Amino acid sequence: VQLVESGGGLVQPGGSLRLSCAASGFTFSSSGMSWYRQAPGKERELVAKISAGGTINYADSVEGRFTISRDNAKNAAYLQLNRLKPEDTAVYYCNVIGIAKWGQGTQVTVSS
Repeated sequence: VQLVESGGGLVQPGGSLRLSCAASGFTFSSSGMSWYRQAPGKERELVAKISAGGTINYADSVEGRFTISRDNAKNAAYLQLNRLKPEDTAVYYCNVIGIAKWGQGTQVTVSS
């Protein structure tokens, strides 16, 4: 299993970013995918998840601002981050649901 996250960066409050996760080494189309984040000094937390069938769930803190999606043809998962807040600052990771495997993550920093 290999997961490569990209798309992070520095953005002002209220801005947007689109994170991508390139996945390989497993049957992507039949796997649920999730996005986690870890802020400095805090535990890693679940942000959003999408099942193989397309069922989506979000953490309360990002509901209405973030959108998770997937493209089975590209073996990729995405996380659209809108209306970003300073408290969204963290390293964001994608994950295959049920597999304890992590990529290197991508840093999102929200600051003016």
